[in-house]
Amino acid sequence: MYPTSTTSSSIVYNSTRLSRSRIFHSPINSIAPTRPARSQSRMFALSAHRKEQPKTFSNQSKLPRLPVPDLEKSLEGYLKSLEPILEQTYEGSALANEVEKRKLFAKDFVAPGGLGRVLQERLKDLDHVSPNNWLNDTLWLGLAYHTWRAPLLVNSNWWLLFAPDSSDPSPPISSSTPPVVPEPNPKQAAKSGSQGGGSDWIASRDGKFDGPVKWEEVVKREWITDWQIRKAAWIARRFAEFRTKLLREEILPDSSKAGPFDMHQYSRMFNLSRIPLPNSDAFSAVNNKATHLTLLIDNYIYAIDVFSPSEHGVPEPLPASAIEKRFQAAVADAKSRKDRGENATQVGVLTADERDNWTKNREHLVLLSPENRSTLNSISSSLIALSLDPYTLPSTPSNDPLRLPSVDAQVRNTASGIAGAQNRWFDKAVSIMVETNGRAGIMGEHSPVDALIPSIVGEYVLAEPVDQSQFTSTSKSDSNSEDWKGLNWVLDEQIQKEIEDCKGRNQKLIDDSDASQLWWNEYGAEWIKAIAKQSPDAYIQQALQLAWYKDQGYATATYETASTRMMLHGRTDVIRSLSNESRSFVKSMLDDESDESKRYSLLTEACKAHNHLTRRSSAGQGYDRHLMGLKVHLRAGESHPLFDDEMYSKSQEWKLSTSGLSAGGKFMGTGFGAAWPDGYGINYLAGPYLVKFGIESKFSCEKTSTQRFKHNLAQALRNMRRVCESYNDSAQTRAKI
Repeated sequence: MYPTSTTSSSIVYNSTRLSRSRIFHSPINSIAPTRPARSQSRMFALSAHRKEQPKTFSNQSKLPRLPVPDLEKSLEGYLKSLEPILEQTYEGSALANEVEKRKLFAKDFVAPGGLGRVLQERLKDLDHVSPNNWLNDTLWLGLAYHTWRAPLLVNSNWWLLFAPDSSDPSPPISSSTPPVVPEPNPKQAAKSGSQGGGSDWIASRDGKFDGPVKWEEVVKREWITDWQIRKAAWIARRFAEFRTKLLREEILPDSSKAGPFDMHQYSRMFNLSRIPLPNSDAFSAVNNKATHLTLLIDNYIYAIDVFSPSEHGVPEPLPASAIEKRFQAAVADAKSRKDRGENATQVGVLTADERDNWTKNREHLVLLSPENRSTLNSISSSLIALSLDPYTLPSTPSNDPLRLPSVDAQVRNTASGIAGAQNRWFDKAVSIMVETNGRAGIMGEHSPVDALIPSIVGEYVLAEPVDQSQFTSTSKSDSNSEDWKGLNWVLDEQIQKEIEDCKGRNQKLIDDSDASQLWWNEYGAEWIKAIAKQSPDAYIQQALQLAWYKDQGYATATYETASTRMMLHGRTDVIRSLSNESRSFVKSMLDDESDESKRYSLLTEACKAHNHLTRRSSAGQGYDRHLMGLKVHLRAGESHPLFDDEMYSKSQEWKLSTSGLSAGGKFMGTGFGAAWPDGYGINYLAGPYLVKFGIESKFSCEKTSTQRFKHNLAQALRNMRRVCESYNDSAQTRAKI
């Protein structure tokens, strides 16, 4: 069984509560493996089980604790990170004066008897009383997630798009243009320049870019299909298999050459939900004996058993064919209810609302009837939520050479659904949605687990395509009524009105979300390593810095996720990608007088600096979480210029919020919402020959455009390729002389 945990989000430091935007970048936002050892990391979910292999959680007792970083070193790193931000406002002696002022703040903070020393000792006391981890046992859940009251929809939940099964029909189209479902794992790169777009394309648009698609106007609704049911049953069976292996500790522990990784987050994926409560949310208790999942069918909700019950042992997953029959029975029941005019109650949309609204409405529901409590408890304790949608979003026409209409349609359905976010339950740790043609994706509530872990499980699920031989009969045999049951609600006029009002609020969030994928196929991680001779992640981060400056005309504080899974119960820290070195590189790329050799040298220095920051933060020596831990220990009447300084908050305005995930060969894309209304949220999958960027911004912001940023990023990547190839050509010429 899973190791026990005393992790709680109940401790809230009200006197110094930090705004979420100052400590946390965005949803997936924490989607990243430990870097820079991406190619060396080993995630063993797909490994065949061997009797002599170590158990899943066997390394937990061997992992080091998250350290309390050295105070002086944290301040040194923090002060250095301010320089490229200050440089945008000040020059010459004024810049030197501003830098010196912050150094004096730090000097006073860390002086003997200074407040910094006091706060450091308080943080060490917190570490001393924390069973596993000073940050994640007590602070992180509350400060980063559970006290944040904004809707989970787009703002916090992340999304990941599954690659299609070979039996999936092509998605529909809303024009005469043939649908294109691209290959997610190509064996070679495309020809340089072949994807089109870039700066010239932006100039041709005269500042006019595509607006949101009105999905409700172009979608064709239909009923749940046989293939959709079979695909969903197969996915459900694979998830159930994984839970069984996890409970038996048959999943080989993740590790890298540097050592083992913490596996605790795997225990937070299944059979729990986020529960809305006043001021700060909490988790439901994990129920490892639960044998059901939650099935949403066009807003009708069912509990479907997908395991055989077990009195003492670990529940065994049912055969895929048995799960299919139960799904078929539930779908038939939903169709019968729909045909006789029974309207499905759309309570699920309330889970996408502002958290205090959902808290109030949930409490009203449980007071209305014990049946509502029973339904809520069933959903919370279920394995996962699985949504069968009565449509497949169509591919819509576009003259944008970088747009993939079928992929962007999949983004919208996976990230939010349509019609006010119907047929979803946003509080579940893991939700799967399947459209009528079998197209599927995963959406996750971010607080219990960072998206890296579900993505590893997703790769396990997708490793085996639907095996038709596992479905013993094509007949729709009756399923025992004890194998599944409908979950019902008792509502009143107040809740009905709340549902309708909430759908309107949800739809505004959906319509404002400018989410799209850029598939960059002109080169990938292999070229970056072999030709550019750089770390792929560091190189991509420099491309994002250049693209941002092209798009906005200034540099901004940038968040990249560092994983701290090499420590017990470690989750994340920050890599501040905007550095003096990255600024110098970007300046050289925009300076017509700079030569390619100089640019390449500055690119190399920027990548080296980024790799250093990555190693430091991944080892638990990052300064962002450290400073946060110090600040929350301020007591009534205590303050310091270090924290009161406008640059403390300015340096955490993560208008460029980024994270890498994996090579992504089994996924069509990924994403999370922008952390700031005038920023971008960017999640990427760096494959050998294809890099997939999931980009989100807000249509309501006149300063940003996801479409424009994609073309600026394409241009940045092409320009950087030119620099690297020019340097290599000149190096070869010098070698011949």
